[in-house]
Amino acid sequence: MSKYIEKDIQEIHELLVNKKIKPIDLVEDAINTIKENSDLNCFITLNEDGARKMALELENIEVEKDNLLFGIPIAVKDNIVTCGLRTTCASKMLDNFIPIYDATVVEKIKANHMIIIGKTNMDEFAMGSTSRTSYYGAPHNPWNKNKIAGGSSGGSASCISAGLVKFALGSDTGGSIRQPASYCGIVGMKPTYGRVSRFGLVAFASSLDQIGPMTKNVYDNALLLNAIVGRDEKDLTSSKKEAEDFTRLIGQDVKGMRIAIPDYFMSDIVSDEVKNKILEIKDLLEKNGVTVSFVSVKYLENAVTLYQIIAMGEASSNLARFDGIRYGYSYDKPKDIEDLYLSTRSLGFGDEVKRRIMVGSYLLSGDNAKTYYNKALSIRDDMKKEFLNVFNDYDLIIGPTTTTTAYGLDENLDDPLKSFMDDVLVIPVNMAGLPAINVPVGFDKSHMPIGMHIIGKHFDEATIYKLASFVENKLKLNLTPEEGLNNE
Repeated sequence: MSKYIEKDIQEIHELLVNKKIKPIDLVEDAINTIKENSDLNCFITLNEDGARKMALELENIEVEKDNLLFGIPIAVKDNIVTCGLRTTCASKMLDNFIPIYDATVVEKIKANHMIIIGKTNMDEFAMGSTSRTSYYGAPHNPWNKNKIAGGSSGGSASCISAGLVKFALGSDTGGSIRQPASYCGIVGMKPTYGRVSRFGLVAFASSLDQIGPMTKNVYDNALLLNAIVGRDEKDLTSSKKEAEDFTRLIGQDVKGMRIAIPDYFMSDIVSDEVKNKILEIKDLLEKNGVTVSFVSVKYLENAVTLYQIIAMGEASSNLARFDGIRYGYSYDKPKDIEDLYLSTRSLGFGDEVKRRIMVGSYLLSGDNAKTYYNKALSIRDDMKKEFLNVFNDYDLIIGPTTTTTAYGLDENLDDPLKSFMDDVLVIPVNMAGLPAINVPVGFDKSHMPIGMHIIGKHFDEATIYKLASFVENKLKLNLTPEEGLNNE
């Protein structure tokens, strides 16, 4: 574990301001810690030279006293493009791809003088729930290296959980920030769709994708979200909402809040251990003046089916650009142009990506688009209305983030449906474009983390952070996975 990781961000910032440490000290410490824990397989590319160069350049700049992120290392999921730094999407298809521009979120973290320490492992093109589809092998869960870290942002979740860095960026199309955050015992936020620019995020499903922060605690998470939000003319789906301070409600009293728990979120699909932990949190909230009620929300049981149709359809279109001509892997012995396309895509994509492209192409072909895709979009609108109806009477919605805790790396290898069912509780949020967070709330009998899911109204991330910080402060969990790090 990094020797600086247990210090809070304010303490590290004070050390920088008072010149007791320099950004290069933080960078060297992070690099050494990452190398010492290389068996976690969190990173695809470690940005050693680039990070050192940036850290030394910051020595010529006065530390910004009101910028707590100044000089702090950050990990970036490897589907977010970084100028001059390899971006692979965990795929053979992009194994040699070096972008010539930065994603908007990367521009923003650089503007805050954060230092990119490396690119994190993930499911190939973000398609999966375990990160096992990565061309570079799966990242491991620091709580038990024989367990999955989750996906698709498994590398980001693992490196935060293990204490290798304090901040990471992930992306969330159907739970890919929140689910691995739950499995690894960290805080992961999927902001409202449009809150954060998608420009420079390699597209999976454009109507669902969203970049978000992954951290060890709630305050740091809100702090990083502050840095990456905002309108971007390069992304027409980005919101015109003005920037705000997402930390402003942290620490405030939750008395009088009204919170809903959908019945489906506590049904038989959820393990008893996970369910009982959420019921404990319900009791805690009620003892502190919060009204918690069970509610019925239609269409939640259909969310996975809707997700498969919409996400696969959009993926088949988005991934058509990888043809072996413009960039990335290219088959070197084609007979003709058709063979170049076919061989490049057959050899460059992994099995799960090819499966989703084929299913998506079928769903969009001919009359199938009307039968499946357009109908799925219609039901998706109905699901969104169901959530909005709940928010007419309640401030937030809570439930478990995942149905179980993390399972073995060798389990469910040949069951694509199980991969989708890992995300059954988090997918509805993407369908409705709502903001939601995972906050750790305890452990199962094997001491694997259990997470609680907090869902808010559109653009009301601040209220989510309010409740998340309350739970965090009340529980005061030890989220240092020493046993996992020492587990051989």
